[in-house]
Amino acid sequence: MAAPARTTGRTRVKARVTGVVQGVGFRPYAFRLAHELRLGGWVLNDERGVELEVEGEGTRVDEFFARLPAEAPPLASVESIVSETVAPAGERSFRIVASEHRGEPVALVSPDTATCDACLAELLDPADRRYRYPFINCTDCGPRFTIVRGVPYDRPLTTMAEFEMCDRCRAEYEDPHDRRFHAQPNACPECGPQVRLCDRSGTDPGVGRHADAVAAAAATLDAGRVLAVKGLGGYHLACRADHEGAVRALRSRKHREDKPFALMCADLAAARELVELIAADEELLSGRERPIVIAHRRPWANVASGVAPFSRDLGVMLPYSPLHHLLLRDVGAPLVMTSGNVSDEPIAYGDDDARARLGGIANAFLVGDRPIHMRTDDSVLRSVAPGLRSQPLMIRRSRGYVPAGLDLPVRSPPLLACGAELKSTFCVAKEERAWVGHHIGDLKNWETLRSFREGAEHFERLFAVEPLLIAHDLHPDYLSTRYALERDGIEQVGVQHHHAHLAACLAEHGETGPAIGAIYDGSGYGPDSTVWGGELLAGDLRSFDRVGLLFPVRLPGGDAAVREPWRMACAWLAAAFDGEAPQMPRGLRDAVEPARWAAVSELVSTGAGSPLTTSAGRLFDAVAALCGLRAAVNYEGQAAAELEGAADPQLGDAYPMPLLGVAGPGQPAATILDARETLRAVVSDLDHGASPAEVGARFHNALAVATAEACARECDRRGTSTVVLSGGVFQNRLLVERAASGLTDRGLRVVLPTRLPPNDGGISYGQAAVAAARKDAES
Repeated sequence: MAAPARTTGRTRVKARVTGVVQGVGFRPYAFRLAHELRLGGWVLNDERGVELEVEGEGTRVDEFFARLPAEAPPLASVESIVSETVAPAGERSFRIVASEHRGEPVALVSPDTATCDACLAELLDPADRRYRYPFINCTDCGPRFTIVRGVPYDRPLTTMAEFEMCDRCRAEYEDPHDRRFHAQPNACPECGPQVRLCDRSGTDPGVGRHADAVAAAAATLDAGRVLAVKGLGGYHLACRADHEGAVRALRSRKHREDKPFALMCADLAAARELVELIAADEELLSGRERPIVIAHRRPWANVASGVAPFSRDLGVMLPYSPLHHLLLRDVGAPLVMTSGNVSDEPIAYGDDDARARLGGIANAFLVGDRPIHMRTDDSVLRSVAPGLRSQPLMIRRSRGYVPAGLDLPVRSPPLLACGAELKSTFCVAKEERAWVGHHIGDLKNWETLRSFREGAEHFERLFAVEPLLIAHDLHPDYLSTRYALERDGIEQVGVQHHHAHLAACLAEHGETGPAIGAIYDGSGYGPDSTVWGGELLAGDLRSFDRVGLLFPVRLPGGDAAVREPWRMACAWLAAAFDGEAPQMPRGLRDAVEPARWAAVSELVSTGAGSPLTTSAGRLFDAVAALCGLRAAVNYEGQAAAELEGAADPQLGDAYPMPLLGVAGPGQPAATILDARETLRAVVSDLDHGASPAEVGARFHNALAVATAEACARECDRRGTSTVVLSGGVFQNRLLVERAASGLTDRGLRVVLPTRLPPNDGGISYGQAAVAAARKDAES
């Protein structure tokens, strides 16, 4: 990466530095390093990154390039340094010159970053001029992606353009020795954005300057009211986490019946009082990305029962903006901090839109007047230990991680990949780089489609990607597929849903395959027009074979079975007991009317309106329903999550789940994971009084054991030792750890998604990898 060694004597070197090197203090860092080494020259930003020239004694120039990437600022990520020797110009001093606009933008934009320790110290220092200023930031922290309108990352191309710096802020901004040198959001109480507390109509109730507004907002929360808070990437809805009435009111007004709320704690000590944290969890919580981290709830956690009513886990995060720090300190207790939206809508980020959409939920609004250009939800992770070491498992990738790029292991034409439907993301790519967009939500209505369009178009501009290729899911009714097909004049490529899951995991790890993939999720459109979801694939980035599947059963009523897991219990019981009309199990008799059970049994028997499915997610639903945990769900994956939460992780025995080898007419042999015997054992245990903890554990273990054995057999047949575990079902910590352990015990190498979610949030990247690999094979 560094420039080659040079002979002694005076020399001058010109270099191009690429990576995340704008808006992160890289130019002043280069300036200080050059001054320390007594070198002349200059440094500037442009659309491609950073360009610089240094001149001086050859050994000092060599040292400059050796230290340049090694000692870069904390937010910088140097990907390459390409240099050449040029003629000396006699420069003895080093300077920072104005940014240049000379071509298409390819400079990488930094994600938004949590408040650094230096800014936090100033925020809480009564003697500092930025004491309690909610928009304090420097080159090491603060908003980036959410305020960027274009590149290079300079103030005129951000939402801070309208705020003219005062003399003192301007002096900091122009001083290369100051940590706020060219910090584009730099501001203070005299010249920068302000925050105010207002009611639903937008009327200021008379609370004066920003510090008083935050204190008044804290008093609103202490009084048991719901507050809408404008954060870095959009609005949150907040209330005291220990106030039963406030949590109940928020849940009712937001129309969020059961799904757990995220919590924000003032610091790690406060988080430890709520959840059991291992070292890996604490590292995630306190990192500069500041995601929500899911961990086991402590028995004594002082939170309202309505925060996570049916979960043994809580999602916690630490403050990541100055406003959050002030609010948490003023309240002195953890807060519910959930996305500012009504269920199924995108997060609100514009002030007028927030008051219109959240006015029926929030009693008051804490509003800052720094505009947000691109909305971003909070990211969500959990730690898993599939081997000897814990590793992060991404559940939702958004604020703090987006728009960081990912490498592609194949060269790509300029392309756009449109993802799936649930947990929607998009991806733009060119050459050997891809940028996966922020979490959009479930792409089921006009509001989320508009957010999807706006985000994709912004990324195309930001990274100068004019798509020559557009990749999409095979499902014809997905709004993402329809959007792709409407892009006239662009070559289109359809990518099978589960192949995209396999490809995303391989490409993330810089691999092209081959591998065996156990891809388990709720549903994906199969090439045979059935509903896939429990698949064993053998393949690479370009193609795949379906070499195994979960035993197929009916999906009675189609999407209705997703909302009502008892329907899947009915379907699986019919399959398990040779098609006989199943009797309603004891655990469902209080939840399902006999006439409805009989009607669904008829659907299963005739197949009317009930396509075949191999969905692992629906199998989890069936077992959860049989255990009496969940007859109907209020959010996607609820029954499976509650079954995981109920399972006793200490139990090691497993139900049987035989592997059958079958071949259809003209079809190659495939392994069937036969869960019919599993269901018969579940019913027997429940009839003999087994608890959901016992049944849940034995079921998880059964699927993990069968998965490991089936993958091992296919590895032997295919001559590979690599196994990918992906799909939304592998968000389940118990399942992924047991399955991975079974595979490694057999001497196989397990690859899991880490930088992208195993759920549909990673589909767009997988589509991009497949489309690029196929195009590369054509050339």
